[in-house]
Amino acid sequence: MEDDLIAGLTRQIKEEVIENYLAERRLVELQIEELNSHADEARFRALKTGRRLSRLGFLVVHPEMRSHLTTLLKIPRPSFWTECLDQESSRGVRFIRVRALTDKAKFRKLFLEAYARFYKWMKKYEESYGLLKSECEAVNSNIKSFQKNFDLLTVLNFLRGLDSTTLERKHYLGANFSAEEMASVEGKLFLRQVSCEKFNVPEPVALPGLEVIEEALSQLALDVYRKYQARVKRMMR
Repeated sequence: MEDDLIAGLTRQIKEEVIENYLAERRLVELQIEELNSHADEARFRALKTGRRLSRLGFLVVHPEMRSHLTTLLKIPRPSFWTECLDQESSRGVRFIRVRALTDKAKFRKLFLEAYARFYKWMKKYEESYGLLKSECEAVNSNIKSFQKNFDLLTVLNFLRGLDSTTLERKHYLGANFSAEEMASVEGKLFLRQVSCEKFNVPEPVALPGLEVIEEALSQLALDVYRKYQARVKRMMR
């Protein structure tokens, strides 16, 4: 009788441990889901920022000039950003309207304004990227604490010792586990650290402010206008 009581209490304690384990695990899983959602948002913002860079690539007309711009802005090659620059398209962004006395001055103002908008978008994206990295570190810290607080071997031994009925297994592990999968349950229960690199979110570029690079950008705009004047005029119509 006493042995039965001890066995029952022991089982109850173990069940409470499992319930706590699953509850804590679900909280971490929700954090990972939210992190994935934020990674999606960051990728979308990167795409929107890249379109502003594509507009600059469109304005400089020629691959040679795009190469000069890549060097000027210190954009790593190859990268997501150089792919955007090489798209030769201004789709997805509004065309900027400026006024000036001459077409040459108008193109210079247009080019500088296009860079200013790209810079503004990149700074916003840089904030999003930084928040994503910080959140990734926080989630990994929570995963580490979770693994430290629960002895996975004890959890596994208890689960493998349960009655094999489908109902009881579902009570603890959900509907994703079959009898054949119990052998690989360790791999399913182990929470791995999240790798921010696997999110495929491009690292932002540390761009110089317009006041720092205005003279060099102005010279590039004048070079483009001088070499490709007819095409530039058609773009500005």
